[in-house]
Amino acid sequence: MSITDGPLSGPVSSTSFSGGSNQTRVRAYNERLVLSLVRLHGALSKADITRLSGLSAQTASVIMRALEKDGLLLRGEPLRGRVGQPSIPMRLNPDAVLSFGVKIGRRSADLVLMDFIGGVRQQYHETYAYPQPREILRIITSGVEKIEARLNDDQRSRIAGIGIAAPFELWNWADEIGAPTGAMEAWRGFDLQAEITARMSYAVYLQNDATSACGAELVFGVGPTYPDFIYLFIGSFIGGGIVLNSSIFSGRTGTAGAVGPLPVRGKNGENRQLLDIASIFVLENMLRERGIDPQPLWYSADDWIDFGEPLEQWIQMTAAALAQAIIAAASIIDFGAAVIDGGFPGWVRRRIVVATREAVARLDLRGVIIPDIIEGMVGSQARAIGGASLPIFARYLTDHSVLFKELG
Repeated sequence: MSITDGPLSGPVSSTSFSGGSNQTRVRAYNERLVLSLVRLHGALSKADITRLSGLSAQTASVIMRALEKDGLLLRGEPLRGRVGQPSIPMRLNPDAVLSFGVKIGRRSADLVLMDFIGGVRQQYHETYAYPQPREILRIITSGVEKIEARLNDDQRSRIAGIGIAAPFELWNWADEIGAPTGAMEAWRGFDLQAEITARMSYAVYLQNDATSACGAELVFGVGPTYPDFIYLFIGSFIGGGIVLNSSIFSGRTGTAGAVGPLPVRGKNGENRQLLDIASIFVLENMLRERGIDPQPLWYSADDWIDFGEPLEQWIQMTAAALAQAIIAAASIIDFGAAVIDGGFPGWVRRRIVVATREAVARLDLRGVIIPDIIEGMVGSQARAIGGASLPIFARYLTDHSVLFKELG
């Protein structure tokens, strides 16, 4: 197990806040609208807010003063134009709100503490042979306690909640992850959200892990550049999502863009599901068959070693399968991009993307407009970051319902 500081670690600023209750309560709609617009554009003046929101200048001014007083907005340097008073851009205060995000994987769990603009302040990691409900509860509760112990009272008062990104129907994957017969049945009927809620003082939110990763990419990654993209996240099992008109499209049952079951041709010409080729568990098995310890795959997603020939073979197999999946998706929807990310270091992601572009070029592309095949920007922690976004969107922003649709 490990707990580490992220790239934006350090003490939260000493900005004065008018009462902790203001930080954790659900903001009124117009306040959330202003915060959402500032998040989307980076920094906005009162005139910008008035123009974009449809609010009156007086209402926008009152709201922005209140949000600044509560520490949610920070005042930038005045911008002087040719005439009139200088405009003052306002931006989100990264320190104003913190949120826990949890990724539950087939081989490891990650807990992050994220700030208001998506920066990871601290992270906690544990590995296991396969996930069990009681062990996951222990990891989450002990991880939260360890991170809380490194915060002061003021910082803890700004935590909006806990968002959990977890695979659905874990009991269906016992054979693939090598769990003993019946061991994964404990997940059937287990209400993880309710169990964590009973143990924590924070609001708890739950979403599919691949959908959470896709949401993180939409909010903090390529979303501003590509309003329509198919997202492919290679974890223990590959998953994904579909973004249309800058919103996640979840479909009738919430499973749109799952991608794993897509049929593709294997290296011997046989029909396989995408997840049986382009998943990290396949690489794990390849290494084990060659007598190579696969455990470094799970110690840290950002610190893989180069396994040489078997890694390159897996990358080429994965790229060939991804190319088929991307062409199939592009034949149905005119995506601007196919975004590839996963639970591995950036150098592995780059090799997969390059190999996928090459594999696409070898296919029959008649009648198909190829989307840009690009690397994801969020990286290996996308699932946990997407989870941490859930409480922030639920409490402070207006567009959480289009990013993470509740299933029911």
